[in-house]
Order: sequence, then C-alpha cells, then structure tokens
Amino acid sequence: MNSIKNSSELSEQRACVILTGPTAVGKTALSVRLAKAINGAVISADSMQIYRRMDIGSAKITPQEMDGVPHYLIDCLDPEESFDVYQFQQLAQKAAEKILREGQIPILAGGTGFYIQAFLKDVDFSESEGASARRARLEQESRELGAEAMHARLAAVDPESAASIHPNNRKRVIRALEFYYETGRPISAHNAEQQQKTPTWNYVYFVLTDDRETIYRRIEARVDQMIADGLEEEVQNLWQSGLTESHTSMKGLGYREWFPYFRGACSREEVIQKIKTDTRHFAKRQLTWFRREPDVIWTDKRTFGHDEDAVLAFLVQECRRRGVCGHC
Repeated sequence: MNSIKNSSELSEQRACVILTGPTAVGKTALSVRLAKAINGAVISADSMQIYRRMDIGSAKITPQEMDGVPHYLIDCLDPEESFDVYQFQQLAQKAAEKILREGQIPILAGGTGFYIQAFLKDVDFSESEGASARRARLEQESRELGAEAMHARLAAVDPESAASIHPNNRKRVIRALEFYYETGRPISAHNAEQQQKTPTWNYVYFVLTDDRETIYRRIEARVDQMIADGLEEEVQNLWQSGLTESHTSMKGLGYREWFPYFRGACSREEVIQKIKTDTRHFAKRQLTWFRREPDVIWTDKRTFGHDEDAVLAFLVQECRRRGVCGHC
C-alpha cells in the first residue's frame, strides 16, 4: 500500500481512484456503484472499449448499466484506427482534468495495468513514439523474414524485452527494436526508469479479486453469454467490412480468435474454447502484473462473503481514509 501523505501534500495533488482486477471479476458494476457513492465519473482503462461497433466481445458497459454515471474513453474510435498506451495516457489525462473541473472524482476502471501505470506516473513516451523510416523498414523486414526472426533479433539486443513480448506480437517487437536502434538503449531499461517515477496523483488503487476457480467459472459463463448475444455476428460484420488481424482492434480477446474460423481453418467450437482458454490466461497475466505493483489494496471478495454492499463500503471507507473524497 502507498503511505498516507500529510494534508499539505494531499492538497497539492489531484485525487483519483483506481478500480482494477482480472477480467470477469465484477469491476464494471462496482465502479458504477462507487462513482455514485463518492461523486465520481468513470474513465475506462480498457484497450478495446474505446472502439465503436465492438460491444459484445469487449464486454462494453451499456447506457442502462451506466445508470447516469458519466463514462469516458468508450466509443471514441473506429475499429480501423490504431490505439496504444500513449494515446490512452493523453485521452485519460484530458478526461480526468475535465472530471475534476466538474467537481467529481476520476475513477479509472479496467484491467489494463500498463495503461493505469502510464496514467498514474505520467510515463514519458517521447523517446518511443512517432512513426519513422526505420520503423517502416523493420515492418518490411518482418513481413519478409517472419516473426520468429525479428524476435530473435530483439533477444540479441534486449533479452529482457524479448522475454516479456510474445514473438507473434509484431507491433511490440518492432517498437522495441526501433527504440533500440534509435536511442542505443533497450526499451526495457527505459520502461524500468519510467516505472520508478513518483505518481503525480493522490490515489487509492484497488485490485478486486476472487478465488481463481470462481474467476474461471465467470469467464466461462461470460463467453457463453457473449456467444448467445451474437459475438460471432459482431466479429463477422467487422471482418466483412475489411478489418483483419493486423488492425489493433482485432487483436483483442474475443475478436482475433475468429479469423481462422472465417477462413475455414478451424471449427466454431474450437474458436469458443480458444476464447475461453485465452481469457483465462489473460486473467492470470493480469494478476501477475498487479502483484508487481507495490501500492495496491487487494480487495478479495471472499473476505466480504461475496457481499457487494460490504465490498462497496470498504472501498468508500478507504477512499475517505486516504483523503481522496473527504466529503463522501
């Protein structure tokens, strides 16, 4: 947990709340209730809900579920557009400032840990952003040589990054190589420096969790519900509009798994099972990420007997104790 600052320090910092945790743990509904309790507004810390026409697979909150609570960074981009952590950081900061001007508390709700870190610590992406001729050459080499060859090249100059980036994640492999060739430094070293930055916010960082088997059962049920709600048709419409696996939006869980099926390379049942498996693996990676964060408040639903009212009361109490919402 982060140490409690004195009142003079708190007065110099803006306040916000982070509500995160593994997928399907129940963040969305709780974030709305928390916003109502502390006069907050929600900023989506999700890499897919930013896209229009991607409602089912992203488990996007509906207007009815928002229940009058303002939400930001939802339905802002078309699926043909790219989106990355730098863009999220810029948009989230603008949204937070607007929320503060309106006298409310920004609540970042979502499961993308790197996005949350970039926002809280104002991570500097200036050395690693912007298109370049070198990137174009690397992209061409990737097409010619293949993903494994490019990943091997990264391992030779930045083994730490190579260990954390899957060979099939061409975009991140190319970005890491580009950074190294442009600066002479591994991007892993740059990222490590940025992670040590002092947060610019007075914040409370909740990680909502539950026992693993319960989370996995919720994932299974969620995917089944997505299929019943028309996930296949949603992705097929996107595919027929010209989107492919190369688009950032189509790399998301629940979307990328369908393309082999559309090409006749696997069965529908295999797609559904792969979505479930990939989502379970994603939840595991999310928990691993949050365990590395030194200042989170683990909020295990088992501790509260899965009583949602008790969980909410705890969150509000901690917000008040940390000076994030003195009036709530």
